[in-house]
Amino acid sequence: MTRSLEPGPAGLSRRTATLAALALVGAAAWKVLPARAGEEAVVLPPPVDDSGPAARRPPSETAVLAGGCFWGVQGVFQHLKGVTRAVSGYAGGDARTARYELIGTGQTGHAEAVRIVFDPQQISFGQILQVYFSVAHNPTELNRQGPDRGTQYRSTVFAQTAEQARIARAYIAQLDRARVFDKPIATTIEMEKPFFEAEAYHQDYMTLHPRQPYIVVNDLPKVDNLKRLFPERHRATPVLVGSSK
Repeated sequence: MTRSLEPGPAGLSRRTATLAALALVGAAAWKVLPARAGEEAVVLPPPVDDSGPAARRPPSETAVLAGGCFWGVQGVFQHLKGVTRAVSGYAGGDARTARYELIGTGQTGHAEAVRIVFDPQQISFGQILQVYFSVAHNPTELNRQGPDRGTQYRSTVFAQTAEQARIARAYIAQLDRARVFDKPIATTIEMEKPFFEAEAYHQDYMTLHPRQPYIVVNDLPKVDNLKRLFPERHRATPVLVGSSK
């Protein structure tokens, strides 16, 4: 009997099934589960419409972004300069169903998301979005990312303010007009949705499990792309949830 490679509740998400399949088939299976390959990722143009002058910003701001499995999205932003904290969790649904075993059914309305706390003196919300659309996920996929399918893996900006919603809408329109992708962007914008932290075993997952097949195939290439495409914004040592408690 093969044991799931993912800790916590097993057998309730496509990601768990993917890990079990990789354990059975081995490295050869990686070829059919591609992430965004390094040669396919490109630096997207920055938003024309961005936050106001940094001098007028608060000392800390928060963004909540969903882009498929939160392991990889969290890992990317933990390696981004200016980010002081990145936490995996759930957004878009109620508190009573914000549990991994329920969210995995795709029926709760949540999306796997990451709450990103950043210093606006170092990085703007627009620059956060530039990295999000460039390397953190594929924004043209509807209700899926790579091997993971369902509304819980949707691409969504959970805007924390009206300004964030405006900037995100304008940036999506800008990128679609420029035809930077071969398909229209599927990212949605949702407001006034609470964020709930995920279970402890999901936090810092990429750093703690760098050799896990799912991470190797789907998530480590994203951090490599961040380093390659945004070298001035990449930091080698990630800011971890576990080290900040």
